[in-house]
Amino acid sequence: MVPKRHYCIPPLSRVDLEELLQLIEDMRYFVLHAPRQTGKTSTLLALADKLNATGRYRCLYVNFEPGQTAREDVPEAMRVLLGQIAERAEALSGDGFVGDVMLELLGRHGGHGALNVTLGRWARARQRPLVLLIDEIDTLLGDSLISVLRQLRAGYDQRPHGFPQSIVLCGVRDPRDYRIFSSSLGEHVTWGSAFNIKAKSLLLGDFTEDEVRSLLGQHTAETGQGFAPGVMGRIWHLTQGQPWLVNALALQACFEDKAGRDRSRPIGLAAIEQAKETLILNRVTHLDQLTNQLREERVRRVILPIIAGSDDARYTPRDLEYVRDLGLVAAAGAVRMANPIYAEVVPRELTLTQQSVLESLISPTWYVRKDGSLDLPKLLEAFQAYFRENSESWLERYGHREAGPHLVLQTYLHRVVNGGGRITREYALARGRSDLLVEWPRPGGTLHSNPSKHVIECKVVGERSGLESVIREGLQQTEGYMDLCGAESGHLVVFDIRPSKTWKERIFRRGPVGQAPITVWGM
Repeated sequence: MVPKRHYCIPPLSRVDLEELLQLIEDMRYFVLHAPRQTGKTSTLLALADKLNATGRYRCLYVNFEPGQTAREDVPEAMRVLLGQIAERAEALSGDGFVGDVMLELLGRHGGHGALNVTLGRWARARQRPLVLLIDEIDTLLGDSLISVLRQLRAGYDQRPHGFPQSIVLCGVRDPRDYRIFSSSLGEHVTWGSAFNIKAKSLLLGDFTEDEVRSLLGQHTAETGQGFAPGVMGRIWHLTQGQPWLVNALALQACFEDKAGRDRSRPIGLAAIEQAKETLILNRVTHLDQLTNQLREERVRRVILPIIAGSDDARYTPRDLEYVRDLGLVAAAGAVRMANPIYAEVVPRELTLTQQSVLESLISPTWYVRKDGSLDLPKLLEAFQAYFRENSESWLERYGHREAGPHLVLQTYLHRVVNGGGRITREYALARGRSDLLVEWPRPGGTLHSNPSKHVIECKVVGERSGLESVIREGLQQTEGYMDLCGAESGHLVVFDIRPSKTWKERIFRRGPVGQAPITVWGM
């Protein structure tokens, strides 16, 4: 991020700057962490500029990611990392000290001592205290990471004149989640045993709603192009302030889309929805990194119960902390997906294979009536037949039996999106259901102008619950969600996964019932 070239929120306004400066003043070593592409690097660079401008410190930002390629070859990793420090110092202030001594010290002290000795000599050779901001610390692997942490710890007692006064380690995860496998020891080493001098761990949060509006307002001030009523609120809702998503949606709608480049036309809701879909379908880098994380077992232990709305969660508090640090679920409060875009990406990614199968089985037109309206009962009736024939081959593969039915249904209904509609997913842990809002253009209308709305509520009947009690509770929940969304019809889909029940008992249709009205579908 370059402020002269990009719209931006001042990086240091997003942190408690007074606290940061006090930690540095107090000679503390601490951690700043946040999910990928939330502005960590911009914040560190701004902090370095501020500290250097005071004239009190020599502050150096350095990125340790190049050391990842050395893997657990400690001497090679230290050569790369010292080279990074030397290059940054030379470029920033013409200070060639590290470059002059690093090869000699590597040869004399080896990989397990050269970093410590170099930083110590550098600190003693200069009058002003040294502050070191190390980015991407958690990209280092195994013995290389352990060696860096222990060498930094070994010089801690010599600060500020014989070692850096303050060191900030920056990465994706909170250090409490680090379990580093040491190949040389043949065992895992925790962060605490390698770096028990950490004073504090600070989290860099997402944008606030006011910051999102301020950022978008900079585009209007610069180009004269405004945003239609409701658009800024929609961007906030879809992203919940995740910085990369905010910028990516606006970039796609305002610059990548040809119509959006016409500055005489305000950016409308349709442009934002199209931008969202484009980002998801193109599997842009940020979202691709997100989906890669779904391969981790401890991530799936948290995510799958959220999709099912299940209270049968078998993850540990550390699992939840880890997934929150990755930015997949909300940082605080109810255990739910971090934002609606992630809530849509995750089930799509988990069911990619099934989607490709369904592409050849389901035409996106047979559930559309002659007047162009959506025949949702026809679609759900067909899903009953599909689920009966295919569920056994799909339900167990996700690793959480209650999540399986929800994922299969969402995959099937995704044809609605391909046919011109929209699905909004709402789910969170221990809600006992997941909510889907299906929107479809009315005859002669558009998806973004008063579409028809239909609620689909999904519930699972397990061994500890009875069918009728689940239906009673589900009808109340469906009616409440319909009222919230202003939906004109509701559908309660009840999956009975009890092995003792036959398909004849599971498959049924009741209603519509009540004033709402709501149709109950047994599966």
